[in-house]
Amino acid sequence: MKYQVILFSMVASICLQLGAQELEIKPYIQDVEPNSAVVMWQTSEGEESIVEWGTSPKLGKKSKGTSDAINFDKVQVHTVKIEGLDRFTEYYYRVRTGKMKSDIFQFKTSPFSDDGEDFKLVAMSDMQYDHNQPDKFSEVVNEGVIGYLEKEFGGTLPDNLAMVLIPGDLVERGSKFFQWKDHFFNPAEKLFSEVPVYPVPGNHERNSVYYFKYFSLPENGTPAYAEHWWYKDYGNTRVIGLDSNDGYRDLYEQLEWLKKVLVETEKDDKIDFVFAQLHHPYKSELWIPGEEDFTGKIVKELEQFSTKTGKPSIHFFGHTHGYSRGQSKDHKHLWINVASAGGAIDNWGEFEGRDYDEFTVTQDEYGFVMVSVDGDRKNPKFTIKRISRGNTIEHRENELRDSITIWRNERKPNTPEAISPVKSDIGITNVVFKAGEFKSSYSGTFHAASHWQISSTKSFEKPAFDRWKQHENWYYKENRQKDDDLTDEEIKRLKPNTTYYWRVRYRDQNLNWSDWSSVKNFKTKEK
Repeated sequence: MKYQVILFSMVASICLQLGAQELEIKPYIQDVEPNSAVVMWQTSEGEESIVEWGTSPKLGKKSKGTSDAINFDKVQVHTVKIEGLDRFTEYYYRVRTGKMKSDIFQFKTSPFSDDGEDFKLVAMSDMQYDHNQPDKFSEVVNEGVIGYLEKEFGGTLPDNLAMVLIPGDLVERGSKFFQWKDHFFNPAEKLFSEVPVYPVPGNHERNSVYYFKYFSLPENGTPAYAEHWWYKDYGNTRVIGLDSNDGYRDLYEQLEWLKKVLVETEKDDKIDFVFAQLHHPYKSELWIPGEEDFTGKIVKELEQFSTKTGKPSIHFFGHTHGYSRGQSKDHKHLWINVASAGGAIDNWGEFEGRDYDEFTVTQDEYGFVMVSVDGDRKNPKFTIKRISRGNTIEHRENELRDSITIWRNERKPNTPEAISPVKSDIGITNVVFKAGEFKSSYSGTFHAASHWQISSTKSFEKPAFDRWKQHENWYYKENRQKDDDLTDEEIKRLKPNTTYYWRVRYRDQNLNWSDWSSVKNFKTKEK
């Protein structure tokens, strides 16, 4: 009799456990607006989808939503949109399915575009599972992002961070159901439960149905390609998500949609900056085989937009597992690879690489990018910081490894003086061009780039030499521009008995070009 009672109790306990909903993926925040937010979570079963919320831990209000069977069993993904919220306000919430209640978390609504609020966002990518370092993504999130914010700013996560951008490769194989919970959501649950996450698909997602079921992204893209491309406004910044994967990157609809959005953004005086994110690089110093021409088309559109409007832009990307920061020569546009947040590093020398003119910094390291946006309506700016976790050879504890600040307003350096050569009978070999020192009326600026043009005609339409040198060029762990003061440039060989015209312009570290110098001319010797 005693054993029968014990057996009955065990069976009853198992039945109760089987009949209870389990919170498999903790709640995470999506698609935050000034007056609304979306909360999602996953349970082992149960269709009830309720969010209790309020401006204090007492909560007091309730919103209902829907659930969706995500796999071939009882597992449910829940989606609840909370509406009627106040802008730029912190809220408390918890989710409920049946008898299951989550802990209480917080999130913060976004400001209006013209509120002038400052904010920060994190961009990181390629956190797909690495069997050699299975906990790397958890480390980057918890010791990296969260640890950095706690040390630098204190306070709550929602108050310190507005959003998380992820340009692709969230999991190792998007069609494997368990990877979404075990490899992506669970390691980052502390971050995603309080800060909205906005991804775009990488090649490892494999266009999986799970990707589209797990995220509730803005529905302002092309309707037939919902959530493949979209945009989200936060304060004075427009974030654009794009799909650079096979089957979508060559679609006419995506590029035309982008052009239309940029035209609209051009007319919107409340938007100062455009940050685009897509997975594949146009150029990659660590891994050439990962490059895609489609991204080059996106870069061209953003460059033209920034030059026409004066609104600086960025394209965040990944695919190559390392950090790179570059900038367009003629435009206020940044190129930033925000990997790796977990995927195995593409180490120097491991793959075919190339030293591109655009990139000034490339590092084969784990880490994330922190972006601080200043919403000042009169003089807005943003600052990019690369926070490094090092690599398998050298650990770095949230070390600042690169930084750049970009202003919305034009801040031209002084026009440089073209000094020499300026006479006849100049030799044709090893000719040194010399200009004056860098000067600017803006404090704290320094000489960050020079652009030299030498032409046989006054028009400079087809220069004989077009040289762009930057103050640093970190490639393969060395600065190839070390000790170059940028005020001179040597041309190895010119044509004999030829009249040349030349000019130079200077750039500061904030991507502001000076006007071109006055045009000087000289004539080379016959031989």
